[in-house]
Amino acid sequence: MPKAYVFTRYGGPETETLTDVERPGPGPGQLLVAVRAAGVNPVDWKLRGGYRRPGESGERVFPAVFGSEAAGVVVAAGEGVTGFDVGDEVFGNTVDGGYAEYALLRADASAHKPAGLSFTDAATLPVAAATAYDGVRQLDLPEGATLLVTGAGGGVGAAAVQIARAFGVRVVGVASEGKKGFVESLGAVHVPSGPGLAERVRAAAPGGIDAVYDLVGDRTLAEAATLLTDRTRLVTAGAPPETVAELGGSRVARARTAAVLEAVADLVLRGALNPHVTRTFPLDRAEEALRTVEDGHARGKIVIEVSA
Repeated sequence: MPKAYVFTRYGGPETETLTDVERPGPGPGQLLVAVRAAGVNPVDWKLRGGYRRPGESGERVFPAVFGSEAAGVVVAAGEGVTGFDVGDEVFGNTVDGGYAEYALLRADASAHKPAGLSFTDAATLPVAAATAYDGVRQLDLPEGATLLVTGAGGGVGAAAVQIARAFGVRVVGVASEGKKGFVESLGAVHVPSGPGLAERVRAAAPGGIDAVYDLVGDRTLAEAATLLTDRTRLVTAGAPPETVAELGGSRVARARTAAVLEAVADLVLRGALNPHVTRTFPLDRAEEALRTVEDGHARGKIVIEVSA
């Protein structure tokens, strides 16, 4: 039986285990893939704790496989799927988790992996890079505008900085002092996080901030909002809809389409977007991979690689 890394109930790390599972069968609109790589994201451990994505309903079935994005090789396609054949190399959003030897992908949220893109890099794109792309496109800033990105040292933040820079936007990136060199290497002006953020941003960008892409929430979001005269130029992937709405902004509107995946893959191939995979782990060390992200020590992206 194939293996998967799962959580058996809501809770903490004590609920996790690597176990044998039945190989899933693709339903309508789904692809079954032999996983080659799966991205690790903060939402993975948040879901284990009982978090629900906006708009998500229904009871979770346990054991639940971790992971929201994966890259692999098509083994089978469900009813109604077109444009994909057995043997195709693909990447996309998972249906029921990706830390596994086999996973189901949504065909409408999957794309063919270009030959020049590794499975490891491809597995980082459906969540972090695509979220970053959606937010930057939602703000629709002209060349020369200035964007503030909070949480610029994380997976989504690092992608947002690079994508905005590729569109000719100046970026001020908020991150811890320890990530200063990393944020600057992405092409952003670094501003340390913490109390007094607004004052430091004003000093770094005396011409003002045209928009904010928030990936942190809480006090950071509230303080960043004070830098804008037009609060509709505030988007977040780090706070609930009601929180950002009170400040006059909105959540990032996720497209989750093949077109977005193709766009971010093209940016990688052009050298405009580096996924910055800093560590990889085999499936039998998935616990270590998830702890690296959950403990907040990850810089860039963490990926689980699955042997063929």
